[in-house]
Amino acid sequence: MATDYDAPRKTDDEPNQESLEELKGRGKGHQSPVVDEDETELAEGYELPGADLSGEELLVRVLPAQTDEFTCASCFLVRHRSQVAKEKGGLFYCKDCEG
Repeated sequence: MATDYDAPRKTDDEPNQESLEELKGRGKGHQSPVVDEDETELAEGYELPGADLSGEELLVRVLPAQTDEFTCASCFLVRHRSQVAKEKGGLFYCKDCEG
């Protein structure tokens, strides 16, 4: 949709002259109901630091290193070969860590 930037703009400098009764009557149909959320129910999904996670099992599929990837010797992130900034002693460093 094209916008005419040369057209005069409307300003909201003029206060609305609606009465309080009009605003109250119009707002009743548009109010959303207030929802009370139980704090304990919300907190059930959070794990506290130091919690016993020995019974938890994490399933993650690990892909082997690809031929066009390397692991930065400084930040240990897996990067694409195009991100190699320098090689020192057989270790590769990315462009973010070269300094």
